[in-house]
Amino acid sequence: MSRRIALFAVAGAVALGSAGAVALAYAGDQPPALAHSTARYTAPHGGQDGSLAFSTEVTASSGVKSLKVLAWPAKSGLATKRPTAKEMAEVESAHCKPAGADSVRCVYSAAVTAADAASSPHGSWHVAVLATAGDGTTTLDTKAADFTVR
Repeated sequence: MSRRIALFAVAGAVALGSAGAVALAYAGDQPPALAHSTARYTAPHGGQDGSLAFSTEVTASSGVKSLKVLAWPAKSGLATKRPTAKEMAEVESAHCKPAGADSVRCVYSAAVTAADAASSPHGSWHVAVLATAGDGTTTLDTKAADFTVR
């Protein structure tokens, strides 16, 4: 092999190695990713409480520190001014369990009494979530899932 070809081969290998290192470093800085988010609302009936159940899978290379959950009616002031990360930091947390190397499965549930249902707006609702990774990066999804109150 000529000296010139060997030099180009070494230079190419160094460039590819550097690009791979940058890609790995960049991947480590990614905010949490949400997947498979679902919400289920069951109205109270026959003297029994109803419920709201939300679940999602969160992946973050630095681990998942928390997941905050807020249900909000589509026909409300939040429709024009959606919840902010600062506001979401104050709401209830979901319970998360490991679901893989960098993933957790998070579940949030709340009882819905007859009084709650009577005072809640009927129609479309959204679930907002704030996922916080171990390194402090966050992902805010103000419409992670939808459900209907009848």
